[in-house]
Amino acid sequence: MSENTAASAATAAAPAAASVVTGNASAAALALPRHFIRQIVDEDLASGKHTAIATRFPPEPNGYLHIGHAKSICLNFGLALEYGGECHLRMDDTNPTKEDVEYVDSIKEDIRWLGFDWGEHYYQASDYFAKMHECAVELIRRGLAYVCHLSAEEVSRARGTPAIPATPSPWRDRSVEENLAEFAKMRAGGYDEGAATLRAKIDLASPNMHMRDPVLYRIRKAEHHNTGDAWCIYPMYDFAHPLEDAFEKITHSICTLEFEVHRPFYDWLINALADVLPARPRQIEFARLNLTYTVMSKRRLLELVQRRLVSGWDDPRMPTICGFRRRGYTPAAIRKFCETVGVTKFNSLTDVALLEHAIRDDLNRTSPRAMAVLNPLRLVIENYPEGQVEWLEAVNNPEDPAAGKRAVPFSRELFIERDDFMEDAPKKFFRLAPGREVRLRWGYFVTCTGVEKDAAGNIVSVRCTYDPATRGGDAPDGRKVKGTIHWVSTAHVVPCEVRLYDRLFLLEDLADLDEHEDWKNALNPNSLITGTAQVEPALAQVAPGARVQFERIGYFVADAKDSRAGAPVFNRTVTLKDSWAKQTAGAV
Repeated sequence: MSENTAASAATAAAPAAASVVTGNASAAALALPRHFIRQIVDEDLASGKHTAIATRFPPEPNGYLHIGHAKSICLNFGLALEYGGECHLRMDDTNPTKEDVEYVDSIKEDIRWLGFDWGEHYYQASDYFAKMHECAVELIRRGLAYVCHLSAEEVSRARGTPAIPATPSPWRDRSVEENLAEFAKMRAGGYDEGAATLRAKIDLASPNMHMRDPVLYRIRKAEHHNTGDAWCIYPMYDFAHPLEDAFEKITHSICTLEFEVHRPFYDWLINALADVLPARPRQIEFARLNLTYTVMSKRRLLELVQRRLVSGWDDPRMPTICGFRRRGYTPAAIRKFCETVGVTKFNSLTDVALLEHAIRDDLNRTSPRAMAVLNPLRLVIENYPEGQVEWLEAVNNPEDPAAGKRAVPFSRELFIERDDFMEDAPKKFFRLAPGREVRLRWGYFVTCTGVEKDAAGNIVSVRCTYDPATRGGDAPDGRKVKGTIHWVSTAHVVPCEVRLYDRLFLLEDLADLDEHEDWKNALNPNSLITGTAQVEPALAQVAPGARVQFERIGYFVADAKDSRAGAPVFNRTVTLKDSWAKQTAGAV
């Protein structure tokens, strides 16, 4: 149940990686779907434009990574593995007011858990602050940047519309000498926040609003987690991003589709400083991942945490990678899902059921089985000897013969699921009912002979008889039963806390979530149901983080934070079917 090492997991994600040493994709890599980014890389290598590729994953350390980031991680690191190149991890830490070392550490942990590693190629935007400053000064010297004293609101009002040019800043035509002096004053802390910015001098009539003299530097008198108080001016992302790519000699700078309108400025800056930059990277955009019933905005996820609508960033209902990890998702399943979703240029909404299918498929092959009862009903076997205990042989995983077998205690009194019995059952109910026979999983055939009720008429126990000749197999006389139910011995059960997680939101498409005045209107009130399960004794000492399939119920994981030796807490990872199992919806 332990995780693969980062190296082996990465190899599993891209089996051809180990054999790729020439900069060209191997036959195994070429067998993968040739989405448009792979086609671009193929062409660049075939033409000789590049002899090796370099990609990067540049998260801003202002929150925890989510499943959308996982798609980008798998794409960038995966391409580097496929083509024998390198992928850099770069913290885009250009905004000291929102970033924190906590987020930096979590990002590293999540990427390694997914099965990837950046090796020696770890960078921070803040490492380049001095070089970026030099580039800004060079733009001023070339007459391509100026210091402006308009406020953010004034800049916005003067920007115009796509059909109407922007109004020039009163300081747009300052001399080079004046701009150099003013920028030096900004750097020295001579202006308050908002009193001055450095802007590019491009095209006020451009139909692309991002080309209308965008801001390159702003003043932030805040301590940076990496550089301390060494700087009081900080580069804007659009300025920092292409420079970082050039400094690191990135060949293919892969971004999500919302950055497509920013690409003209990316190219403008690279061209403007082409003679002083070490490389000319290319920006390529792809559609971001959007999932049904899932919010992907880091701002909204932060709000969920701050308003305590969830227990934290790693709440198993959150779409964060750490939340998925705590819920029992596997790195292999997430990588498979990301590959299945594919890479396109068109925004779309992916059904979260596809992710759940990938999880089930992986857990079905890798998870040991166990029996647990969530809503117990006592079953008494009248003709079974009192005080007798048998240890029946049960298969740990029918999908994996190497998983072996285990012994399960069987006795006169058992717990079964309450939903597995009906007193007045319809014809097509194939579980237990008066006069009907079923198989007890790994055990015997039993036939219901009656029930016991309390004063209120509620069934408190079911009476039955068993056929000793049917232990662990079919009846010698060839009779068949249509139903098999699970059970646990009442004398040997271990009560454990269980947490049944459902989707956090009731809305399928959360694109219009901002229209909801109160998030509680969109939240699923039944996204978490807690209770107690009666589990077989083998689960008592399960390690935190261990995954298991509760037979006929779903896949569960021992909570990594709250489980203790002898007292595991089980989180439901996913049900056995594509819809939440009805038998457990209100069981606890």
